Amino acid sequence: MTGWPPRALLALCTIGLSNGAWANLTFSGTLNEPPPCTIDAGNTIEVDFGDVGIKRIDGVKYRRGLGYTISCGTDTLPWELRLSVKGTPTGFDGAAVQTSVPALGIRVFQNNQPFALNAPMDITLSSPPRLEVVPVQQPGAILAPARFTAVATLLAEYE
Repeated sequence: MTGWPPRALLALCTIGLSNGAWANLTFSGTLNEPPPCTIDAGNTIEVDFGDVGIKRIDGVKYRRGLGYTISCGTDTLPWELRLSVKGTPTGFDGAAVQTSVPALGIRVFQNNQPFALNAPMDITLSSPPRLEVVPVQQPGAILAPARFTAVATLLAEYE
């Protein structure tokens, strides 16, 4: 049987005889959820482009404003509000929602810049970005007369 080295025994004895200060630590806090938000009181926002000339789709004509309001409950914490458009992008434009016509999309703009789908951006509740939409077609595609629809979700959420 081997014994403890003298230095190890001295260290153990010194630890036991220490007169150091100590204190208990207590941690507490409150977990909060961000306040609930609604866009246009939960109603569907509809944009009707009406009759669109297939040879006049140029990403400029037929541009429409997307009017919306965001309402959030009050809270004292500085939550960061984010806005995104969730939808299926076209294969030719990451800021355009795929429509029921394969070569046709609806491009979304925020403050006159293309708004990439499914990519949230930080916003301020008091001045949300101006959103606009416009039909766009796949370059080189030839469109045939048809009715079209597209669906996306405008999402405001706190992070």
